[in-house]
Amino acid sequence: MAYAFTFWTCYVLLKEYEKVANLRLQFVASEKRRPDQFTVLVRNVPPDPDESVSELVEHFFLVNHPNHYLTHQVVVNANKLAKLVKKKKKLQNWLDYYQLKYSRNNSKRPMMKTGFLGLWGEKVDGIDYHISEIEKLSKEIAEERERVVSDPKAIMPAAFVSFNSRWGAAVCAQTQQTRNPTLWLTEWASEPRDVYWQNLAIPYVSLSVRRLIMGVAFFFLTFFFMIPIAIVQSFASIEGIEKAVPFLKPVIEAKFIKSVIQGFLPGIALKLFLIFLPTILMIMSKFEGFISLSSLERRAATRYYLFNFVNVFLGSIIAGTAFEQLNSFLKQSANDIPKTIGIAIPKKATFFITYIMVDGWAGIAGEILMLKPLIIFHLKNFFLVKTEKDRVEAMDPGSLGFNSGEPRIQFYFLLGLVYATVTPLLLPFIIVFFALAYVVFRHQIINVYNQRYESAAAFWPDVHRRIIAALIISQLLLMGLLSTKKAALSTPFLIALPVLTIWFHYFSKDRYESAFVKYPLQEAMMKDTLERAREPNLNLKGYLRNAYIHPVFKGEDDDDDALFNNEENENVLVLTKRQSRRNTPVPSKMSGASSPSLPEVVQEDPEP
Repeated sequence: MAYAFTFWTCYVLLKEYEKVANLRLQFVASEKRRPDQFTVLVRNVPPDPDESVSELVEHFFLVNHPNHYLTHQVVVNANKLAKLVKKKKKLQNWLDYYQLKYSRNNSKRPMMKTGFLGLWGEKVDGIDYHISEIEKLSKEIAEERERVVSDPKAIMPAAFVSFNSRWGAAVCAQTQQTRNPTLWLTEWASEPRDVYWQNLAIPYVSLSVRRLIMGVAFFFLTFFFMIPIAIVQSFASIEGIEKAVPFLKPVIEAKFIKSVIQGFLPGIALKLFLIFLPTILMIMSKFEGFISLSSLERRAATRYYLFNFVNVFLGSIIAGTAFEQLNSFLKQSANDIPKTIGIAIPKKATFFITYIMVDGWAGIAGEILMLKPLIIFHLKNFFLVKTEKDRVEAMDPGSLGFNSGEPRIQFYFLLGLVYATVTPLLLPFIIVFFALAYVVFRHQIINVYNQRYESAAAFWPDVHRRIIAALIISQLLLMGLLSTKKAALSTPFLIALPVLTIWFHYFSKDRYESAFVKYPLQEAMMKDTLERAREPNLNLKGYLRNAYIHPVFKGEDDDDDALFNNEENENVLVLTKRQSRRNTPVPSKMSGASSPSLPEVVQEDPEP
């Protein structure tokens, strides 16, 4: 049965990988024109004493991609400016509220207190106060904008570079630009609404250190997670509460109150920590420096799955905290670990059936009820909503949380694969869960959620890897279980299963994964040719000019935008500020690129 389940799972995975890859390519081929199809993100631009980052990027791409380079947008550190703009919007919202309030009752000017949350402080006229604060903030924003424009330290060694064809962008994004593989690093740009602008200001050289720090932090979070929970639960006990607030002792000792505290508070404490876990993992991913919302969610989803595996799966099978599990594993040989877990697995089948019904089925019911967003909306509506704009924002259901929803669903894949041959009675409960999940999430995605970005199935390779990992875990645990039974001699016949599964993973990866990380040049050329035939007079440069401007500069005066729009030099010469090589097409001396002998003038091809 282990062989049957493994081969069936691999067969379905292979077909699904092929189907998803084809759907992705069909989606990309049929998709309307988008800025990210023509744009790459270049990072780690080397410093140059003679040229600014903008001039250096333009010079480099005019030389190395002369027929396809169109325009570029340098990346700026506008994080402080973004905070000021956000603060101004908040003040403007309050001003709208007070003006609306005054328009309804002209007999009395609206008053407010300037202290924390308006609870204390000097009492002032609400309209005049906010008008003066907005004026001060506007001046501060103008100064910060000027600083971002003029200060070289605010310009990051990175840029969004746009090309006049998808083919040119694909060639640039999928090739090494210089002989030094650590400079001029190119990758596909995320679509503009998927870009996480705050992290673009993080220096590229610090990313490795940040990811190492977060890797260590995640290890401690996983294996010491129960320590803060135990502390909170100790305060949530009868003795803890009586010690903290002695005067409540007569009330707490009442039979009903005592039973509620003992029965519910520890569980509520655990659930509250688990509610905050996705937020904690997302903060960790942001600290690591990922530059798109989709990549942030993919990293958070991977860690959420690992956390569930250690603290829910292993934590339920082997009693005790993850740290105690780690301690016990360190004291025994590696061969005994699958045996230890394998023995405990059949005993916990009843618990996991209950878990699937309580957490899985009830979780899906909660998803269709949208109880949490409903409560949050009413709280916002009661305490925070001041204008119609606030109400619209409060009613926004948000997007589907891939970082928590997807790994939770995959946890049930793990349970199903582990118990498929050990306790098949669990499988109907899993099937009911997936049937409900399919119906509910299909409805929610189509009719409820507003997706923040479109990643074109970029999650699928991670999903595939986690199912393969669950399959290997189930095989190792079955080997551990059989080694303790009379069928111990049959255990060697299972050794081939993990080997075959790993081989299948690499076969699938080599066969299909490139479709998720690369854009076929044939498809790119086909779309370019069709577009030129249908829209011969398309002004692509105008379309791409403002696509990757930082959001805080959008909607402002044209003069401000012009400061961040690097127009293509109409001169046929490739200009450079270097005194020794003025007007030469040779790349920067610090770019790491080769410097072949080129003609003095680089002619621009009018047609891509």
